[in-house]
Amino acid sequence: MAGAPAHARAPEGVPDSRGLNLFDADPSYCGLLELYLEPKLCAHLLPHFRQLGAMAGAELDELALEADKNVSVLQAQKVEKHAAYKKLEEVAFGKFGLAAMSHRGGVLGWKEPMPPAAKYALTYLYVQAEFGVCCPLSMTDALTRTIRKFADPALVTRYLPGLTSQDMDVLTQGAMFMTEQQAGSDVGGISTIAKKQGEQWALHGDKWFCSNADAGLALVLARPENAHKGTSGLSLFLLPRTLPDGSANHYRIVRLKDKLGTRAMPSGEIKLEGALAWLVGDPQQGFKQMADMINMSRLSNGMRAAGLMRRALTEALFVARNREAFGKKLIELPLMRRQLLKMMLPAEAARSILFFTSGELEKADAGDDLARRRVRLLTPLIKFRACRDARKATGDAMEVRGGVGYTEEWSDPRLVRDAHLGSIWEGTSNIVALDVLRAIRREHCLEALLPELNERIERAPRLLAARLAASLDKAAEFAHETATTKNDAHARQAATGLYYACAAALLADEGTRLGKNGDARRQLIAFLAYVHRLAPRDPLRVVTAGFEAEFADALLPETPIAPDAAERILRRLA
Repeated sequence: MAGAPAHARAPEGVPDSRGLNLFDADPSYCGLLELYLEPKLCAHLLPHFRQLGAMAGAELDELALEADKNVSVLQAQKVEKHAAYKKLEEVAFGKFGLAAMSHRGGVLGWKEPMPPAAKYALTYLYVQAEFGVCCPLSMTDALTRTIRKFADPALVTRYLPGLTSQDMDVLTQGAMFMTEQQAGSDVGGISTIAKKQGEQWALHGDKWFCSNADAGLALVLARPENAHKGTSGLSLFLLPRTLPDGSANHYRIVRLKDKLGTRAMPSGEIKLEGALAWLVGDPQQGFKQMADMINMSRLSNGMRAAGLMRRALTEALFVARNREAFGKKLIELPLMRRQLLKMMLPAEAARSILFFTSGELEKADAGDDLARRRVRLLTPLIKFRACRDARKATGDAMEVRGGVGYTEEWSDPRLVRDAHLGSIWEGTSNIVALDVLRAIRREHCLEALLPELNERIERAPRLLAARLAASLDKAAEFAHETATTKNDAHARQAATGLYYACAAALLADEGTRLGKNGDARRQLIAFLAYVHRLAPRDPLRVVTAGFEAEFADALLPETPIAPDAAERILRRLA
């Protein structure tokens, strides 16, 4: 392959997946796309999925490896990005228009703006090769959404063409400058001051962790002079890198961060020195308006975690199917089979919740308040649990490849490093779990979600449905009690239970619907979610070994399972 390194990446006996089409290597994906995308759009996009899958497993993966070793550098207030990183940007923003497709027609030859499910489905495939670019990609998309909802129409008219351009010379990337040293998760502690200056505002202060630091536009939270303390006194501002007269705005990048992951993507410290910005929306609603961007970024974090887990699972399955030890393929060994199943479960759970939430987001944007409340709850749920699961799944995949997987010639170390980012940005695990409780307590989101999930459970085979309905009731009761009593110490426990009860319901329903075309395997994954995440069990008793062997036979080949075969397996476990 052109651009491949000259060194020998794979020693003898170590399977090398380089060049694998990551779309074709994921046999369930096409069926899921057919469930969640409108048929004409799905058919139109399938060639693009296959093209992106081929690129992700080959040239994009090699570019990501190269970019990861060559970080961006700050020189005279200009961020110099490595050529490999720039090529990765060109594919995401330019070739596939991932930041533009929700906001205008014409991307990938489709006349209308595409629904969230299409955007997330394509980005889910892209992130399996490159995580870092997905941060500015997400922030550009989310900033565009936020100013379209809240900003003065004249501002939108001025900046929308650049934000949605696929021409890299015209493109304006977006960012979010919020975090300060004393105000990370505690946003109410923000000390950046905004002073009125004609039709604009002058911003003064220090932002301590700003990803995509050289973005053309950033949304910034600041406190107007004499405004209230706390989040109620914050206003939202649109900050341009370059002023309308072509001069540089009055802020500087102090330094770039040396990060564990997303190394090539420039994150920096920003000093605002009277930087001119425009007020966005109601000055009394700044934090609520910024929350719209934060929530879209959180949903994107969940999507990225799902993609990382799928890449990790694809790599692990490839190695296990092709490497021999002790006279057998790794995938024939009992401990390995169990490990692979335990990676498959969180990967598939995250994907199901991602697609369901994407569909609800489309309804919410069309004015459906019940869907809005469902998205309000599901967004922190997937941000919390999927991002935590990705840390373990990527580590387990590295272990499947063995010692060679610990070297930087493979994707494994990069996946592990990048997976840790999702649990921190846009709210640490504790903060996001508490937000789950707020959504339940303040906005009654459970009441909007539960009927929708129970309707799906009812379509599943009786034996499975009974277990999942009982688990959902129990998880919802515990989450509601934890939220209403403000028992914060159990927030993570409550969020985890609710997340997997939701995932099991969605997996079962997908298995039922896909079963009409001959593949009910997701019903079995739903049962795995019940056994490993929801049902009571004694960790010191062997109670699952028998069924796990049968499930490994059924699920690890990733081939279709007929509905009657799936039901026979479930019936034997009754």
